[in-house]
Amino acid sequence: MPKELKMKSHDLLVGPGRAPARAMLKAVGFTDEDLSKPIVGVANTWIEVMPCNFHLRRLSERVKAGIRAAGGTPIEYNTIAVSDGISMGTEGMRASLISREVIADSVELVARGHLFDAVVALSGCDKTIPGTVMGLARLNLPSVMLYGGSIMPGQFQGHDVTIQDVFEAVGKHACGTMTNAELKDLEDHACPGPGACGGQFTANTMAIAFEFLGISAMGRNGVPAMDQHKDDVAFEAGKMVMDLLKKDLRPKQIITRKSLENAIAAVATTGGSTNAVLHLLAVAREMGVKLTIDDFDKLNRKVPLLADLKPGGRFTASDLFAAGGTTLVAKRLLDAGILHPNQPTVSGRTIGEEAADAKETAGQQVLRPLSNPIKPTGGLVILKGNLAPEGCVVKVAGHSIMKFQGPAKVFEREEDAFASVKAGKIKAGDVVVIRYEGPSGGPGMREMLGVTAAMVGAGLGDSVALLTDGRFSGATHGLMAGHVAPEAIKGGPIGAVKNGDTITFDIAKRRLDVALTDKEIKARLKKVKHPKPRYTTGVMGKYSRHVSSASEGAVTS
Repeated sequence: MPKELKMKSHDLLVGPGRAPARAMLKAVGFTDEDLSKPIVGVANTWIEVMPCNFHLRRLSERVKAGIRAAGGTPIEYNTIAVSDGISMGTEGMRASLISREVIADSVELVARGHLFDAVVALSGCDKTIPGTVMGLARLNLPSVMLYGGSIMPGQFQGHDVTIQDVFEAVGKHACGTMTNAELKDLEDHACPGPGACGGQFTANTMAIAFEFLGISAMGRNGVPAMDQHKDDVAFEAGKMVMDLLKKDLRPKQIITRKSLENAIAAVATTGGSTNAVLHLLAVAREMGVKLTIDDFDKLNRKVPLLADLKPGGRFTASDLFAAGGTTLVAKRLLDAGILHPNQPTVSGRTIGEEAADAKETAGQQVLRPLSNPIKPTGGLVILKGNLAPEGCVVKVAGHSIMKFQGPAKVFEREEDAFASVKAGKIKAGDVVVIRYEGPSGGPGMREMLGVTAAMVGAGLGDSVALLTDGRFSGATHGLMAGHVAPEAIKGGPIGAVKNGDTITFDIAKRRLDVALTDKEIKARLKKVKHPKPRYTTGVMGKYSRHVSSASEGAVTS
């Protein structure tokens, strides 16, 4: 190993003056031989609270074995995780997006504090995926991110189901179309074991995006959590990071403007989560790469929607893996002339070389051919207008509504909107407005899956629209505009809307407007009395004071 590649750990461990550090490491089992090798951090997001990350202890042992086999010494450390699915619809959901920053900070701090030479990060649930990559970007050490993989679908009444079905069942139960026994049966069978939520929700969206970004090896994230080959993939990741160290290949050489465009294209063609906009903007900022919210819409117009994946489609992530996986997605984009093929990846090969090796399962229906797309353009659009001067994000993969106009029904918090849906007070034609749920105003920009799924379950999915300065889960579908910016607490026009105001979504024109003049909006905003901050101390208060707009990735500075 060239000496210059080991300088970080040498500063920690080499020479008579470092005897105290060596003594402490020997106390936990490391030997002189171990400490003479490159030190590789294994940043694990294992936690016992959810299936998404529950199996990562097993995978970390295989990663460490791969590092040892390739001549390195692994040191595992842990960070935090917050389950979106479990905390959804509660006060706890405010912690989710905030956890992304804490994960990035902790991945960075431990590696800096102990002068690691390289890092492998293990992720699972939604925020651990971008959080780990943001940390790796800051460190700029030879690095690999490995996603723990998707859960398998559950079985209910003879068909595949995911957690999305359970959320929508709450709405069905509330309006009397599902019995207590049916809801309990679905609850008991929707999540059969470890792995992240099974549709093209946020976790699988970001797992694919980061393969296309190059920081994860192509095709490896897509191996399901409990597939027999996942342990092999983990072992390979350990060996791979040692190869990156020998080559001195770092994130700044991998995460570029072109690789970010590859990631956006992958999200667009697979109908991915709106959260990808936040997370890719955040990663770009960490790397110092110029990327704006408008770039997502420009690329979306060029990329066909090919993947028939939940929540808008029929299939799950495990079905995509069986059909040919993310490598097949890359091949489609390569053939379409959309992929930047010369971008390097952690495998040591370019993404174009990886795509050329794609194998398509005969008769698969998950990923359409270029000649027969689901839609000619991708799954995400950016709207602007007098309600969203800085923009908002709409997922169009799961519906065909291009224009919607209706009266506003305004709520100051998610719980009030959810109660109104359950009580049958939301009617066809309404536009539900939920505000003061933004990055700062929430704080934490809660996802609204409880509300959106309840509306779908109540039969309102195609007849009601919703907009919020908060977020949506990747499992949300229907006409829903999230990340409306500026947010209400920052003086955004969403704060001026009153019950009965006419709101218009115009997807073709990329507009979101309320039927008020600029003068009327300005006059109303002068009279707005914002609610008192929910938190003024602790991590929530600190985040609220320092977080940026959703249009900039909701990052802290």
